[in-house]
Amino acid sequence: MTDHDECPVLLDRPEPGVARLTLNRPRVNNALSLELQALLSEHFLALGNDPEIRCILLTGGDTVFAAGGDISSMADTGAIDIYQRHTERVWAPIQHCPKPVIAAICGYAYGGGCELAMHADILIAGESAQFCQPEIRIGIMPGIGGTQRLVRAVGKAKAMQMALTGKPISAQDAWVGGLVSEIVPDDQVQAHALSQARLIARMPPLAAEQIKEVILAGMDASLEAGLALERKANALLFASNDQKEGMSAFIEKRKPRFQGD
Repeated sequence: MTDHDECPVLLDRPEPGVARLTLNRPRVNNALSLELQALLSEHFLALGNDPEIRCILLTGGDTVFAAGGDISSMADTGAIDIYQRHTERVWAPIQHCPKPVIAAICGYAYGGGCELAMHADILIAGESAQFCQPEIRIGIMPGIGGTQRLVRAVGKAKAMQMALTGKPISAQDAWVGGLVSEIVPDDQVQAHALSQARLIARMPPLAAEQIKEVILAGMDASLEAGLALERKANALLFASNDQKEGMSAFIEKRKPRFQGD
């Protein structure tokens, strides 16, 4: 095998301001091994702090996003060992990444793969994509946010059905339920997701980060608290050079040049 084959997460920069992370365990449908999770964590931490990166594209490739956790590493593991893995710490850089994250989803997004996809801000799914939380079928339950993010995305009734039956839902059902942002033909997923990343990377990064922060914080706040966060974040952006550039470009009918300051 080549180094490319052996590395479970590939990083490239296909466009200015865009980083792409590709899950790369095709032989096991991108099962989320401990090594893969650790590498994702490291990459998200570094990219979140990289001023050159304005958007992160996360994908499993053209066939499958991720078919779930690595069951072989969990089958004979005890409760304390599972607890001491502290997946919440491993996944924290993904959860708290300040940069916009786009997931390009082809094929299965099952179990941990579905939970990983739900960490993204924009989910682009292929027409044949499927989403599932099948953990109950092997005697456990979602453990990386599946019960919590799923109910926030699709509501109680659909989340209960998915988690209690372990049955997958189609891309169309996921879109109707609010789990994904957009559905495109399978062969256009990667190109379309990259075009979205390119578009966001050209936006003022301070505004993008504030929009992401306020939307996520406001989801679990009261309306009044969320509106207060919005007002203050919006006022803060008026101290940026990008605000001056954006409004000047609009008035002068030219394309803005956002520098991120």
